[in-house]
Amino acid sequence: MTSLPERAGRRCHNALNVLHSVLYFSPALGKELAPYGIDDRHAINLATRSAPLGAVGAGTVTATFYNYSHSLVARFVPEVWDAASPETVLAARLRAADATLRHLLGEEAVTSPRMAEAARLALRATEGCTRSGRPLHSANADLPTPPLETAPHLALWHAATLLREHRGDGHIAALQHAELDALEAVVSHTASGRGMSPKWAMGTRGYNEQDWAAAQRRLTERGLLGGDGELTEEGAALRKHLEEETDRLDRHPYELLGAADVARLTELAADFARTAAEAGAFPADAFGKD
Repeated sequence: MTSLPERAGRRCHNALNVLHSVLYFSPALGKELAPYGIDDRHAINLATRSAPLGAVGAGTVTATFYNYSHSLVARFVPEVWDAASPETVLAARLRAADATLRHLLGEEAVTSPRMAEAARLALRATEGCTRSGRPLHSANADLPTPPLETAPHLALWHAATLLREHRGDGHIAALQHAELDALEAVVSHTASGRGMSPKWAMGTRGYNEQDWAAAQRRLTERGLLGGDGELTEEGAALRKHLEEETDRLDRHPYELLGAADVARLTELAADFARTAAEAGAFPADAFGKD
């Protein structure tokens, strides 16, 4: 049971997640890592997101990311740590987040009272997160929080990261319970119209068209996907259940914040997210069906 309006936590997460995710599409990230010889887009992505875990191997990254091809991960991990330590990558990540948010939102916005208010609310919500069984969240929670007084945009980005990974770790548990493997999860999400486009999903997660077609066949055999590649009624019901179960597993941060503050944080984050999107934060073909 929850005291929040239906999907209130999900709406807040969705707005905050935009602010977190802009980093992965930003040229600033590659610019920061290039001096260390990390210039492949896959290596940049894998190193940046896994750095909080330390100098881990490919198995750990595949397990915690869930929907990436292990063969792709193993091409770059753990060798990427020979180019730059996790600590070096984390410092570069924060510099890139700073440059990205300043570029997309503008100097006035990143130092505004609204930004500080959003950061305070988001940081308060993270106090309701739980560590157990949530490796990516817990690893990020060990990192220092950027100073709210002098870098509220980075404090907000850090909080958004914690909340994103907390929800993501819970979502993986829901996917496993539904017996969706890594690529089946991606294919069914894309078929729902809410995930990345197939081109971007395959390109960023390390799969090819044959892998994609095989996952589609498995989903079709389960009655979750139709011959046209669209979700069946059963498939749509499963995706709906997955989101609702993820909401349930992710409810504590938003319950701690309370309905009024969740609504306020959603309003603030959505405004910043809209500005970032309008400034070209994401490629036009990255999301939705091809």
